Amino acid sequence: MATFEGLSEEQIKIIEKSRRRVVDSIGNNMDLYGVTTSIGHLYGMMYFHDGAVTLDEMGEEMGLSKTSISTGMRTLVDLKMISKIWGKGSRKDLYEVEEDWHQNFVDYFSIKWRKSMEVNMSALNKSMAELRKLREQDPDNEKLAGLIEYDMTKMAHALRYYRWLDRFIDVLESGEIFDLVPREEA
Repeated sequence: MATFEGLSEEQIKIIEKSRRRVVDSIGNNMDLYGVTTSIGHLYGMMYFHDGAVTLDEMGEEMGLSKTSISTGMRTLVDLKMISKIWGKGSRKDLYEVEEDWHQNFVDYFSIKWRKSMEVNMSALNKSMAELRKLREQDPDNEKLAGLIEYDMTKMAHALRYYRWLDRFIDVLESGEIFDLVPREEA
């Protein structure tokens, strides 16, 4: 944490209260990223730290076990919201928050959406191949042909969406999204 040296107790209270409000808000909204409130609070607490922190420091500050903090840190590293960094002369792992929330958004959603898109496209392609094969086995069955055509139309519609999503993810990952929707600079 940035030092409060030279500030009155009242000033410190106001700063701490405003930080707690932001940390609580971050924690309560981290379900968007698929993480628990406590991991959201961990990220929020780290966000206000001036520099890297150790597991021990965060555990002490948050009143949580080293195991809980370690699990939270690992989750945040996997989400690319924090980074494990090297600290000269330190034998403990150090962690630093990724302050670029735009990049956090891009990293998280492009990873999650791409994985989901690939799984869904694979399922759709496999199902469409099975339906084509079924149709070939009984080409004169009009009832079967109608059902297969109906399902194939639905699946083709879904595939068009996933191809669009693939292009959208490419726009996120390339950074082109910021040409379309520029970041707000300070």
